[in-house]
Amino acid sequence: MMSKKNNFVRVRFAPSPTGPLHLGGIRTALYNYLFAKKYGGAFVLRIEDTDRKRFVPNSESYIMETLKWCQIEPDEGAGYGGDYLPYHQSKRGDIYRLYLSKLLEKGHAYYAFDTDKELEMKRKEYQNRGFTFSYNASIRMNMNNSLTMTKKKLYTKLNSGSSYVIRFKIPSGEKLKMEDMIRGNILVNTDNLDDKILLKSNGIATYHLANTIDDHLMKITHVIRGEEWLPSMSFHLLLYRAFGWSPPIFAHLPLILREDGKGKLSKRNVENLDFPIFPLQWKVPTNNTIIPGYRELGYFPEAFVNMLALLGWNPGIHGEIFSLQELINLFSLKRITKSGVYFNIKKANWFNKQYLKEKKGEIFSYLSIELQKRSISYEIDDLYKIIHLTIDRLHFVHEIWEHSFYFFISPSSYESSLFNQICHQNIIDQLENCKKSLLNISQFTSVNLRLLFQKYNKKNRYKMMQIFRLALVGTLKGTDLFMILEILGKDKSIQRIEKLMKKIREKI
Repeated sequence: MMSKKNNFVRVRFAPSPTGPLHLGGIRTALYNYLFAKKYGGAFVLRIEDTDRKRFVPNSESYIMETLKWCQIEPDEGAGYGGDYLPYHQSKRGDIYRLYLSKLLEKGHAYYAFDTDKELEMKRKEYQNRGFTFSYNASIRMNMNNSLTMTKKKLYTKLNSGSSYVIRFKIPSGEKLKMEDMIRGNILVNTDNLDDKILLKSNGIATYHLANTIDDHLMKITHVIRGEEWLPSMSFHLLLYRAFGWSPPIFAHLPLILREDGKGKLSKRNVENLDFPIFPLQWKVPTNNTIIPGYRELGYFPEAFVNMLALLGWNPGIHGEIFSLQELINLFSLKRITKSGVYFNIKKANWFNKQYLKEKKGEIFSYLSIELQKRSISYEIDDLYKIIHLTIDRLHFVHEIWEHSFYFFISPSSYESSLFNQICHQNIIDQLENCKKSLLNISQFTSVNLRLLFQKYNKKNRYKMMQIFRLALVGTLKGTDLFMILEILGKDKSIQRIEKLMKKIREKI
């Protein structure tokens, strides 16, 4: 289904400023963005900040910066303007109270004066009888609310300044049929629903009321949100019906699960996780701990978005690497899985590796800066050769130095496991012979150097190649030995061999 009655598609991303976005939140934003762009619609950013107790400073700017980094910026909304200002729920209180009065007039909502102490006593009473207390149709007429008192008493309580909340009156005995674009048909018995609070005792509208009114007034056609909101869908549909409004089309996304099987990804205990869940770096306000995000760890935004898009959605064609425009063209809510999807950090790294292959210019710049820091001169052609040799070993730009430093810095120590084995006169003699052979090579190329080692039998050839690698690199790691020799050149290669020979002589 493209849109509601083929109207202009309007979707919204409506985060709460209660901390940084994590993978699940930014994926929700991404799917809304892809859907809107697929059908030429609008992607709206709304800040749902009615819960002031959980407000965390800098959360909103973090949300804005994340969307910008991911290149999925809204068409309208908080920070972007639009026809439905304001886009912060904390600034829309008068609007909510206006529409709430209509629900009260129609008998779809009622005042509840129950104190916290009275509610707690009821909960304990039900608990002692083996039941769970729920403020619903079966109990509401036994509670301290406007349904159980005369109008005169109600006016008296309101005029006296008594504390109250306003609850929604859930219709009883109804089998509510619902349709979700991802979950399909769902049937809910309204007797299992409680009369949720619409207006809190502090006069602030709850998420449920504000969300429903805003989606209607902002002409949202599709609500694409996380699975955690699926239990609220029935309540929201009943609210739409009570107002006499047509509801949007709903789609509830699957959870992103931890690879270790310990539940869903969550911001709780994030400091103890061994993989990132935030797109950008976050500074914990309570203790100033810095938690790195994907951006700071070296992931490309294109790779991050590509990875995230496939975390619960199948494009329906072969391949995994897609540009943002290709994701837009292929996107379909019908191809989103119902079940939770496991996050795999190795797969995230793989995605970055694929994009890295097209970023040789960035690798060149990074490596150049590292060399300048160390006052090391270099040939531009050699840098490109080194990048070509090492790029398949990299997942991130910053790894280039780790995999190439030995081209520029002679070893100061040697891997002890091999060094201790070769500390005898025979190895020095063999290295002397090899050095003479190297001196006699007119064209110091990898091809000619490879031929030089052909004179050894297979066993001795492997051993000598190990010793040469030790001399050049200091360890048994590194790229193609003969390309290392070629890039270092004859003089530097021989200097490093002589340095190893000196160390062996000192040892023996």
